[in-house]
Amino acid sequence: MEDEEGPEYGKPDFVLLDQVTMEDFMKNLQLRFERGRIYTYIGEVLVSVNPYQELPLYGPEAIARYQGRELYERPPHLYAVANAAYRAMKRRSRDTCIVISGESGAGKTEASKHIMQYIAAVTNPSQRAEVERVKDVLLKSTCVLEAFGNARTNRNHNSSRFGKYMDINFDFKGDPVGGHIHSYLLEKLLRGCEDQELQRLHLERNPAVYNFTRQGAGLTTGGHNGLDSDERSHQAVTEAMRVIGFSPEEVASVHRILAAILHLGNIEFVETEEDGPQKGGLAVAEEALVGRVAELTATPRDLVLRSLLARTVASGGRELIEKGHTVAEASYARDACAKAVYQRLFEWVVDRINGIMEARGRDPRRDGKDTVIGVLDIYGFEVFPVNSFEQFCINYCNEKLQQLFIRLILKQEQEEYEREGITWQTVDYFNNATIVELVERPHRGILAMLDEACNTAGPITDHIFLQTLDTHHRHHPHYSSRQLCPTDKTMEFGRDFRIKHYAGDVTYSVEGFIDKNRDSLFQDFKRLLYNSSDPTLRAMWPDGQQDITEVTKRPLTAGTLFKNSMVALVENLASKEPFYVRCIKPNEDKVAGRLDEDHCRHQVAYLGLLENVRVRRAGFASRQPYPRFLLRYKMTCEYTWPNHLLGSDRAAVSALLEQHGLQGDVAFGHSKLFIRSPQTLVTLEQSRARLIPIIVLLLQKAWRGTLARWRCRRLRAIYTIMRWFRRHKVRAHLTELQRRFQAARQPPLYGRDIEWPLPPAVLQPFQDTCHVLFCRWRARQLVKNIPPSDMAQIKAKVAAMGALQGLRQDWGCQRAWARDYLSSGTDNPTASGLFAQQLKTLREKDGFGTVLFSSHVRKVNRFRKFRDRALLLTDRHLYKLEPGRQYRVMRAVPLDAVTGLTVTSGRDQLVVLHARGQDDLVVCLHRSQPPLDNRIGELVGVLAAHCQGEGRNLDVRVSDRISLSQRGVQRLVSVEPRPEQREPDFCYRRGTFTLLWPSC
Repeated sequence: MEDEEGPEYGKPDFVLLDQVTMEDFMKNLQLRFERGRIYTYIGEVLVSVNPYQELPLYGPEAIARYQGRELYERPPHLYAVANAAYRAMKRRSRDTCIVISGESGAGKTEASKHIMQYIAAVTNPSQRAEVERVKDVLLKSTCVLEAFGNARTNRNHNSSRFGKYMDINFDFKGDPVGGHIHSYLLEKLLRGCEDQELQRLHLERNPAVYNFTRQGAGLTTGGHNGLDSDERSHQAVTEAMRVIGFSPEEVASVHRILAAILHLGNIEFVETEEDGPQKGGLAVAEEALVGRVAELTATPRDLVLRSLLARTVASGGRELIEKGHTVAEASYARDACAKAVYQRLFEWVVDRINGIMEARGRDPRRDGKDTVIGVLDIYGFEVFPVNSFEQFCINYCNEKLQQLFIRLILKQEQEEYEREGITWQTVDYFNNATIVELVERPHRGILAMLDEACNTAGPITDHIFLQTLDTHHRHHPHYSSRQLCPTDKTMEFGRDFRIKHYAGDVTYSVEGFIDKNRDSLFQDFKRLLYNSSDPTLRAMWPDGQQDITEVTKRPLTAGTLFKNSMVALVENLASKEPFYVRCIKPNEDKVAGRLDEDHCRHQVAYLGLLENVRVRRAGFASRQPYPRFLLRYKMTCEYTWPNHLLGSDRAAVSALLEQHGLQGDVAFGHSKLFIRSPQTLVTLEQSRARLIPIIVLLLQKAWRGTLARWRCRRLRAIYTIMRWFRRHKVRAHLTELQRRFQAARQPPLYGRDIEWPLPPAVLQPFQDTCHVLFCRWRARQLVKNIPPSDMAQIKAKVAAMGALQGLRQDWGCQRAWARDYLSSGTDNPTASGLFAQQLKTLREKDGFGTVLFSSHVRKVNRFRKFRDRALLLTDRHLYKLEPGRQYRVMRAVPLDAVTGLTVTSGRDQLVVLHARGQDDLVVCLHRSQPPLDNRIGELVGVLAAHCQGEGRNLDVRVSDRISLSQRGVQRLVSVEPRPEQREPDFCYRRGTFTLLWPSC
């Protein structure tokens, strides 16, 4: 936390203040607020200041930072409190609760939303449908309940007019499986709908038209933004109700009931004149409104009108008497009906949500006991210029919660020291139990006396009730009135009384207390709404089926019902492990970035925050059970790491603290260690932070070593299996080779038809080598049977095969190679003798030893002339001869100057000979017997074999478009097959020589 909360942000925990004064407290609060730090701790209590703007403090990334962390590991945040409550519930299987308190507009509702979002985000890793359903209902229910239970006031645009306590049930894995909502409704308001829906409901867009919404109509945010916000909110509520599980019929019924309430509030009553047709009485000023109410509630119009103007009572003889209302009585009955309808609608919505959220099909004997996280978001302390019965109930609720806070935090703090045997100086704090007793004490409390006034027969007025209060509480230190303090002109005689709350003095106007507390609804309205044909509305009024002549028990008053719900709430919270969020409203104008010190100072005082800090500081700032303390800090001491051998955990903790020299700043309880100064914790945390990387590396080294050893043993086993398997495969393959090649020595094939088995991958190189050796061996066996006279031909064919590399498929390897075709009488019957004489002359002149190749050719030169010539290739020269002149030598090229030759891939006999420093010689072998005999391979073979014998390479190329050079000019020569061509011949086209080759 220190890395992210430097000195420039103030103290993240008020316990760390140098001095505990209101000035220091406010200075730290303002500094953090100005730096965007709206959250600060007091030990485990979170103080939250409403920023009145969106801050980048929430979302999935922030949730991940706080998930699974201790409270003090990250900067103060709502997520940290939610995480602490969730971990306490999950680890120790204890019910927990988060109590969010503060005045109206302090941000309590938003805080509860963020807590719910965090709890929803950290649960359910398996994304089960049932858990997702519960999460959606939990999150969406907030939107729906706010729509029905919040109002726009001059203090807050989204003020909770109801208190909400939500229990979330978790299974043993920590996944939510259900929930339950308790509400504490105070006021009822409505705003916003769509145009088509407004027409069906006979409503207008302007809320100022209706009495029940006229007061809040002037509190909009202004302009079109306010209307757009209302439309978006309405759409969000409709979508939320759909997701939760409300049917379209139920939603439509809710809209009709709300519209009926608005129309009901606009009904006005007038007295008729005595000389009129009705002989005096009461009438409705605008009867069209009665028809709209009847239509929207699905009830008869005449019964609605009768219920508004009169009521039916049963006399002592069970005779029914209809008693007409006065204008005041009718107005009271109308308002009581509207409030009752809205309250029962709200309760019906809560019951529907609870019915959807409840755990389905869970058996504690099979699934284990559920644990609970409770989230309380309830109305804050209120002080208005005129405070009535509603503010009295709200402030009483806050007194009860403050009493719980005192009992569970402040008093519990001191009791823990006594329980652990720690001696320390007691801190005095204000205990508001006397204020709570003033309100709720049986028989003598304000609520009890109010109930007595409501139940007393006769004309009991608010003024008489106030006199009774003055009589019974004149000596109470927290009660006063103008009658008891005549000089206090801030109160009026016969109207006001004052209570000194823990949050400050509040003056209440007693006017309306009795009527609002009685809040009785005539039976006529109950029967009317029970007989509605709307099933939703009918379900809200089960008590309407009771006959009017039946004797019923007097219903509890509003104050008693509220007190009972508060007592039950406090008992529920007291049974759980509490976590607190104390919300502060920075200014009255709801302006972002501004903190009014006087206004905040008052809230800090009545929230008891300074007392909380003093209790923490007066005794010990932190306490931890010995096992948990050792678990976190044992690595900082050589006597406790990794596990101590001392007599007890307390002795081990003592040794650890002595090594750090901190034993003077702690106290040892029976089961816990108490640390006085926050600096001690800081020292221990810093020491731990320095050692964590070393320990992590040590653990990583040990674990990586273990993983490496496991992997090594596994690899050894794998290699052993592979080795033996390879041996098996090698043996099997060699055995199969031996079996197949047993008859390979038999002539004449010498194993040519033997199919080699597919080898294992590891033996592939071995088999390739064996195949080469076998081919050599077989060749040797075949060569041994060849006569010595044929060896030169064999070598030439092998050389031709290697030089052509398979690029020319037909190269004459199947026939015998005669080489010297010009000396053959078959190939040259008329001139073989003349060639023999010329050959003798050339041998005497040039001294060559062997004729490598000779043949008639058709040549083309650089002058594009095509002539028949003869080609003679000896071991010394390459000769071009003229057959028509006794084979006269026309050109002689030293054989070592010949660098290569190029042939085509077809059956044609085109060859281009390349010589160093000479023009390329382009010829086509022809005039052969048989005609068009394939002799290209023979020419390539004898020339390549001769060059190999001399130790030099011959460049042999195969291409269908041959490039040649003649006196520096580059030309191309190609082959064109022609069926009608009888003899091969050349032609010249566009700079290219073409051999016209006869094709079959």
